[in-house]
Amino acid sequence: MSFKVFVPSHISCFFSIYNDIDILKSGSCGAGILIDKGVTTEVKKSSNDEINIKVNGKNQGNHLIIKETAEFIRNNFQIVEGIAITQNIEVPMGSGFGTSASSAIGVAIAINDLFNLNVDMVSLYQMAHMMEVKLGTGLGDVIAESSKGIVIRKKPGAPRFGEIINIVFDDLFVITKVFSKLNTKSIIQNPQIAKIINDLGVMATKEFLKDMSIDNLLRLSFKFAKKSSLMSTEVSDLVNELNEYTLGSSMAMLGNTVFALSRTPEDDLENIDNSEGFLISRVDNQGIKTNF
Repeated sequence: MSFKVFVPSHISCFFSIYNDIDILKSGSCGAGILIDKGVTTEVKKSSNDEINIKVNGKNQGNHLIIKETAEFIRNNFQIVEGIAITQNIEVPMGSGFGTSASSAIGVAIAINDLFNLNVDMVSLYQMAHMMEVKLGTGLGDVIAESSKGIVIRKKPGAPRFGEIINIVFDDLFVITKVFSKLNTKSIIQNPQIAKIINDLGVMATKEFLKDMSIDNLLRLSFKFAKKSSLMSTEVSDLVNELNEYTLGSSMAMLGNTVFALSRTPEDDLENIDNSEGFLISRVDNQGIKTNF
């Protein structure tokens, strides 16, 4: 018997960092977009007593957040059997899609189902959030990915501590292109960079809550990326080009990645000189799926 979970990816448009002694109260505020390409996790009991991990068809025994989440649950619930974990990740890792959070959430939910642990969903999300913050792979992706559509993180922290609201926009496409990875940990744990991010992120969140429109989301995201100096030249050039043809474009936080929103992506990309390497998805209005 196996159990399968799909968790959507999360593109953060702007954010501010909040650290607390209580790891469940640490997190971020800001706004982001869930997309319908994400991480599918499948787990089953293994014939040995180990945790075996395979990601996109390759053995990944040292995939840190998957291993740490699985070991945390196994140790806390005294599971002695081995667990085989298989993940299919549809978006590039380390590129601003929140794949670490998607991976951790999927592992937590699937193991809970496999071993009939009867842990409530909020507690499972909290476990995934703890792993994210502990490993420095993210801050607010878990609580965002527990929702759907476009998510505003009003109060930092894991579910039950943090506070979110969400908006559903039908028939919106997300166009993305990745140039390279960024090290999330090196950015969010750098005091100088964090200060700049926080000042801009707090202001952007306040402004978006006054006008939660697509136009304002994209405007504030672009302003945040530009003023934070996180945007590379190659990202900036493509953002400027996409701004002419789509609803708007900006940089995914935190990745050297461009995203744009569109209602007719095929038509929009026809106008781009080099349209290779684009990934087209939809805004995810369904949320997490289990045993589908």
